[in-house]
Amino acid sequence: MKHVIALDVGGTGMKAALVGADGTLLHEARRATGRARGPEAVVESILAFAADLRDLGRERFGTTASAAGVAVPGIVDAERGLAVYSANLGWRDVPLRAMLSDRLDGIPVALGHDVRTGGLAEGRIGAGSGADRFLFVPLGTGIAGAIGIAGRIEEGAHGYAGEIGHIVVRPGGPECGCGQRGCLETLASAAAVTRAWAEASGDPEADAADCAKAVESGDERALAVWHGAVGALADGLVTALTLLDPDTLIIGGGLAEAGETLFTPLRTAVRERVTFQRLPKIVPAALGDTAGCLGAGLLAWDLLATEVSA
Repeated sequence: MKHVIALDVGGTGMKAALVGADGTLLHEARRATGRARGPEAVVESILAFAADLRDLGRERFGTTASAAGVAVPGIVDAERGLAVYSANLGWRDVPLRAMLSDRLDGIPVALGHDVRTGGLAEGRIGAGSGADRFLFVPLGTGIAGAIGIAGRIEEGAHGYAGEIGHIVVRPGGPECGCGQRGCLETLASAAAVTRAWAEASGDPEADAADCAKAVESGDERALAVWHGAVGALADGLVTALTLLDPDTLIIGGGLAEAGETLFTPLRTAVRERVTFQRLPKIVPAALGDTAGCLGAGLLAWDLLATEVSA
């Protein structure tokens, strides 16, 4: 059975799959990145995981994988196949595409940015299916974005397109790791809500999920924290939709797990802020934490289709 290898590399763990031509997940597996052992160990973990998947596919389906797709965090040069930089994994300028291809007996390998790869899957087979233009925004430790245009993800001239988390929505606000103050992700990410709720509640162990539960029970302190985050998020999204005019806004990540506790006030806040702009559909992501792996599979199949057409 013809199949490809898909790998989604996160800060602490990796998700992988063998993916059939129709997008079916034929086999799924997870493994730790081993980042405590350093960047070289992480790279070796990725290579070994991919090789194990190759062997499993050959044994189970009688043929070697036709291609591989891998999604990684940080700065990615997809055209040159370089994992340029990741703060979480500690690597710089890793020629990951070439290394994987060498380990996998020379099969073609596609390399992608984790959020853009997840956005590709959400756009094609998830919540954005059928939308010609969409913006995928996962709200996690930080906030990123993937700009979907006609079935592909826009990377920008230098691979930085979609970094909505670094739109300044509160000038002079909290300091961001990027060097600016008041960036969206310092105010509306799951990590930002966790920090704000831990302080407001006096419980250092409290997190964003606890805040959402307190909002549902009517806690005034939680409502203040939540309202602040939703307002900042709406400001950032309106800036984005003013520039991009998407048909659909897809919101994912940990904060989106709050469901309508997030989406009801967010839709209202965005509606109140638009003037001449067309209001897009605002929907939750559909694929959960499988989006990156499914997207990596799509990258691999797209690579094969490109080689055939060439």
